[in-house]
Amino acid sequence: MSSFLTIWKSRNLLTVILFLQLIACATVFFDVPVARQAIVFLYLTFVPGIIVIKLLKFDHLDGLEIVLFSLGLSVAFLMLAGLLVNEFGFLLGLSEPLSLMPLMMILNGIIFAGGILACLRKEGVKLWESKTLGLHPSELPFIGLPVLSVVGAIYVNTFENNIILLFMLIQISLLFVVIASKKLLSPKLYAFVVLTIAISLLFHSSLISKYVIPWGSDVPVEYFLFKSAQNNGHWSSNGLYFSDVGYGRINAMLSVTVLPTIYSVFLNMDPTWVFKILFPLILSLVPLGLYQIWQTYVGRKYAFISAFLFMAQSTFYTELLGLNRQIVGELFFVLLWLVILNKKMKSSCKIMCFMIFSLALVMSHYALAEIFLFFISLTLSLLILLKHPSRNITLSMVVFFFVVMFSWYIYTSNSAVFDSFLSFGDYVYGQLNEFFNPASRGQTVLRGLGMETPPSIWNLISRAFAYVTQALIAVGFVGLIAKRTKTHLAREYVVLASIAMVFLAALILVPGLANTLNMTRFYHILLFFIAPLCIMGAETIVKSVFRSEKDRIVSILLLIVLVPYFLFQTGFVYEVTRSESWSIPLSKHRMDALQLYGFYGYMDDQSVCGALWTSKNVDVEHTQIYADPFSRNNVLTIYGMIYRGYIDGLSNTTIVAGNSTVYLGRLNVVDGVIVSGRRLWNSSELSFLFSNLNEVYNNGASEVHKNP
Repeated sequence: MSSFLTIWKSRNLLTVILFLQLIACATVFFDVPVARQAIVFLYLTFVPGIIVIKLLKFDHLDGLEIVLFSLGLSVAFLMLAGLLVNEFGFLLGLSEPLSLMPLMMILNGIIFAGGILACLRKEGVKLWESKTLGLHPSELPFIGLPVLSVVGAIYVNTFENNIILLFMLIQISLLFVVIASKKLLSPKLYAFVVLTIAISLLFHSSLISKYVIPWGSDVPVEYFLFKSAQNNGHWSSNGLYFSDVGYGRINAMLSVTVLPTIYSVFLNMDPTWVFKILFPLILSLVPLGLYQIWQTYVGRKYAFISAFLFMAQSTFYTELLGLNRQIVGELFFVLLWLVILNKKMKSSCKIMCFMIFSLALVMSHYALAEIFLFFISLTLSLLILLKHPSRNITLSMVVFFFVVMFSWYIYTSNSAVFDSFLSFGDYVYGQLNEFFNPASRGQTVLRGLGMETPPSIWNLISRAFAYVTQALIAVGFVGLIAKRTKTHLAREYVVLASIAMVFLAALILVPGLANTLNMTRFYHILLFFIAPLCIMGAETIVKSVFRSEKDRIVSILLLIVLVPYFLFQTGFVYEVTRSESWSIPLSKHRMDALQLYGFYGYMDDQSVCGALWTSKNVDVEHTQIYADPFSRNNVLTIYGMIYRGYIDGLSNTTIVAGNSTVYLGRLNVVDGVIVSGRRLWNSSELSFLFSNLNEVYNNGASEVHKNP
């Protein structure tokens, strides 16, 4: 890292940019393995942002902020520039504007022109502070964490042995104990440790298979639309299947259409690995951004502990890996709050960054954009009512975001996103008559309230630690309002935390609200605001008991709670005790087949080969295809590239007639199970459906039956 930072100290920025462009182009033209992927990724992900920072004359930003802003501005540049190339490429006679040559010529041209303008600026900007960034010898042991994560995942895939991953989780726990309890590590290294822990946790899940793992989320449709844009060399703003609202609202997100297409084309990287390597790297910067925000209010040590809590919650390294548009959306979500709460940034820079990141967030994830609009508008209103108007949040900012959001969502993909907003609202309204029915809140909410019986003693203990973290957050909120903590939060942040707590209560009280996004994802997002309250809760309790501030006791209390919480959330305890586990990295070799291949969507070689064979040898647009919902929504959508509207389910009422094809995956062939809705059949019970069809493909774990 130090050599990389040294390059940016060069006075001749234009020469540096041209040199990097030549290296990047050379690795592309000669297709140098590994070098092309690494160099071009760094070039595209940081250089455009550095140029924008230079143009906007950012002052008084530390090294960590420069890294975060350069990443965010670069990713926003790729999305917005890619959109312009896509929409206006036809004026230049380009039938495939998102192919390699047009993108290289236009994007490199824009970057080079930006470099010229940046060099013409008379006032220089100090981009890097060597005292805050640089590779210190004490950082070397922490680089081993991501290495253990990658090697451990490969070891599990090859030998079904998780010992390396278990050791990595223990090492993370010990590292957290050392930092939280003693001052053996310089606070300047906390940010680097946050980054290495984030990368380690993300890679230990994302690399556990050579195929995409849906985790029960939307990545199959994201992958389908990404691959469609890449194959066509063009993104259609009206959507490929405009009648399907689910496809339409995801198609409107440039974060999973234009952005990954640019990366895949430039880096010559398979779409699978774009989602499994590049997007987790982007996500790893989110806790780093939160650490940067929180350290201003609670100090570096407690900001590190708050970031650890945020990363320890399992949604971060499981469910989010199946939601790539939310990964990119969270980057801009945290950057927007970093801009708003930053007191050092000049007004002109703040306005420009807010506009750029707002556009990027709207085009990345519709739910996060809606949540951001809700928080920013309500915060502005409350501050005005309290007669404490904010200089950081203005009416013009709210209006700008509102106009951009609804304009984009109405005029792309045939208003699919806007229509989904209305449908979600109708759904919640229709559930209000179930107010006194606890089941209307969803299973996750019931579990969180302790209204669901735990399946084992280990689950009971795990929930106990989760409840304690939630209780500390609640106590911290009370202590914040009662001014029982020593922190001095910005007025805006106090209001944001209060809104988040009220929102959390609404998710519990309002029937159906938690189901619109998923309670685990809602809680993960709310941790952006309430994670530091857990530390404040521990402070409040210790101060009430001991009548004075005892930092060491606070640290011990947090360690007693958060270390077991982390080990339970990651599945470490369940694997060591050989209990039922949800962790694919640690327990896939002994996991129930229906859970692994069904609900999580894990795919093996045979099922993927069967899906590929089906897509190549069956006229999918003119053939009625039948499959169970797991094959339909996962392997056939991702690797078969078959639109799910062409596929019907299998059940005892299915009538297979005419020009039909039946696809059976591993769950059906090897494990002998076919699922339809809440019903479960043995495959032999439904064999009569395709008894009159010919078996045209069989690889031992995947079959295709077709009409004679």
